[in-house]
Amino acid sequence: MINDWLEITKSVGASLKDLRGGAPEVMKGFGAIAEGALKAKALDVKTKELIALAIGVAVRCDDCIAFHAKAAVAQGATDEEIFETLGMAIYMGAGPSVMYAAHAVEAARQFKNDAAEKARA
Repeated sequence: MINDWLEITKSVGASLKDLRGGAPEVMKGFGAIAEGALKAKALDVKTKELIALAIGVAVRCDDCIAFHAKAAVAQGATDEEIFETLGMAIYMGAGPSVMYAAHAVEAARQFKNDAAEKARA
């Protein structure tokens, strides 16, 4: 299965917008959790996005992989950092995490290529 990770973030993003309108109190609370969790303190935002990417792999969530690969790339995560993060996800999640780590590699690759194309334009 080959996913278009950029398209996943776009299509799921549209549904999330509808969810924010349909369940505003819940989504406001979730947004506050995300904001608090991502605030740079002892860990910077890039490190937190890499952790979220590893968790997305370990729990086998394609949408999580898409959004957190995008965010990690936007925060400047290098290939080496992504691979090391995925190594930890594999270690913690065994065989199934190996398969989802491959998804995360492709997701990060697509977002890096998209960013490079936009930078050239």
